[in-house]
Amino acid sequence: MTAPARFAMLSLDCADSRASAAFWSAMLGWEVAVVEDEYAMLTGPDHALGFGTVPDYEPPAWPNERGSKQFHLDLAVDDMEAAEARALELGARLADPQPGETWRVLLDPSGHPFCLTRAENWG
Repeated sequence: MTAPARFAMLSLDCADSRASAAFWSAMLGWEVAVVEDEYAMLTGPDHALGFGTVPDYEPPAWPNERGSKQFHLDLAVDDMEAAEARALELGARLADPQPGETWRVLLDPSGHPFCLTRAENWG
């Protein structure tokens, strides 16, 4: 059976679409296709990542202190320490607490959690 749809883009609410696009573009190496005060979009090899500025934006909680984190991105990296250092340099923050030894949880500039994981763990 042929699927009736294909995944095209994930869109994230954020406090500042320009800042979110700059952070994720640098982190993933994806091109900024659109950037405005209210909306930005990155294009990657197979998908797109969008950002919408929301007035009075409140970031998701980590770890589920109030409400829910809603989702998180897992990023496969070859060098965990170098990827973590670069993410922090770009404006990410290290999440507290850290739930394990084989990955690092960080928060992007808008507070969305994402994990750096060793690429070899993905096969």
